[in-house]
Amino acid sequence: MDLSTEKLRKKYMDNPPEGMTSEDIRRMSEDDLLDMDYFLNEDDPFDDGFGEEGFYIF
Repeated sequence: MDLSTEKLRKKYMDNPPEGMTSEDIRRMSEDDLLDMDYFLNEDDPFDDGFGEEGFYIF
């Protein structure tokens, strides 16, 4: 395993996603871990920024 994968594993073991445990993360393959990280951090194509705090002109 490379260093970046180990950092991801530690990150998710310290704070597992909802519905998972640290043990689940420990047993994940490297590919599954990278897929999960991508899924959890991908940009939302429907997020247009509407409703974000800021200055609006009406």
